[in-house]
Amino acid sequence: MSEPIRNRLSAVRRDFHCHPEPAWREFYTTYRLVEELERIGVDELAVGADAYDPADRMAVPDDERLEDWLARAREWGVDEDVLECMADGNTGAVAVLDRGEGPSIGLRVDIDGLFIEEANDDTHRPATEGFRSKIDGAMHACGHDVHMTWGLAALEAIKDSDFSGRLVVFFQPAEEVSGGGCPMAKSRFADDLDYLLAVHVGLDHPTGEVVAGIEKPLAMCHLDVHIEGESAHAGKAPEEGANAMHAMGTAIENIYAIPRHSDGMTRVNVGYAEAGSASNVIAEKARMEAEARGETTELMEYVESRFERVVRSAAKLHDCEAEVDVVSRSPRADSDPELAAVVADVARGVDGIDRVLEQADFGASEDATFLMERVQEEGGLATYLIVGTDHPDSHHTPHFDVDERSLEHGAAVLVETIRALEERGPRTGSQPSPTTEGTR
Repeated sequence: MSEPIRNRLSAVRRDFHCHPEPAWREFYTTYRLVEELERIGVDELAVGADAYDPADRMAVPDDERLEDWLARAREWGVDEDVLECMADGNTGAVAVLDRGEGPSIGLRVDIDGLFIEEANDDTHRPATEGFRSKIDGAMHACGHDVHMTWGLAALEAIKDSDFSGRLVVFFQPAEEVSGGGCPMAKSRFADDLDYLLAVHVGLDHPTGEVVAGIEKPLAMCHLDVHIEGESAHAGKAPEEGANAMHAMGTAIENIYAIPRHSDGMTRVNVGYAEAGSASNVIAEKARMEAEARGETTELMEYVESRFERVVRSAAKLHDCEAEVDVVSRSPRADSDPELAAVVADVARGVDGIDRVLEQADFGASEDATFLMERVQEEGGLATYLIVGTDHPDSHHTPHFDVDERSLEHGAAVLVETIRALEERGPRTGSQPSPTTEGTR
């Protein structure tokens, strides 16, 4: 790859890094994607509600939480016509290249940032080289800035080639809250895909290493809990209250006592809890944010159902009422070995890649599995690959950064895989993949 192209990849990635936006608030991010996609020139570009049905979204923030991010996007010069396409937080885009007969290939990249304050010391390269986040309390701490850059680079390279077939690139919002994968998977753009590639940077794999297909992503759901009790004076008449904090404490203790399951691994966690107003007042309200995970979709649903039963029972025990809302979900879907083998063969021939793993356990959750599941159920093949990068700290931490050599590595692996799939052609008459874990 030439030096000018290498420099452009870095510049695009750093611009995204400077402007991290969380789930369903990726207004500037989507605008910049639109600018780049219009520069490249695609056959179809759908933005916001044109890319999916807004009713299929999950974990959507309320209007008040959107407003500050809209105002900031306007300050940064986002075009009002593009903002109109993203009304009500309908961010993200889908770009299509239609180049005649050949396979239909999907590529999914995610675009949202995280609520993390980025480091600002002389050990953190984005700070020392001038591309640290411009937003207090938000940063790209998971590499989605890299993913978007890969998606654009792959599109441009395929556009400039003699590719024959259809390439659909999903620039998916709201991955961090598992909110955007479902609407993208239900959209018309996911119809009849022969192959789907999803990709992530790093994940503790070093620069020069590629994992061609992950296995065992955990099915997951986000849960919000609201407990309603009745306040009373804690000294004068505590018996007149219904203690929502006590109910929450009982619930938390028993949530962690949910029995494990003989069919496989499960996880449950309460990550946030708040209750009460003063030391002399019986708490009237309590709130929790939690998650349940499972080695299979069915195991996740087992934990979710036990979680709800525990919470409602704890509330009843303390004369309170509880509401459990499932904010978002994502299923399990494994990579297809046949497609992972194609990625592995390609990666072995890419300059700078010195180690290729055909598969590796994932151990976390990802809502790209919605798209993977859709493609596999319709007889196509899907894989979720990892392009390694040296990162000085773990994902989701203030010092997260990437080795920018991985920009070139990832772009090359994706482009060459797409060309290899072009040679394989459509999966005519194929049957549903045996690796599909099951329907939800």
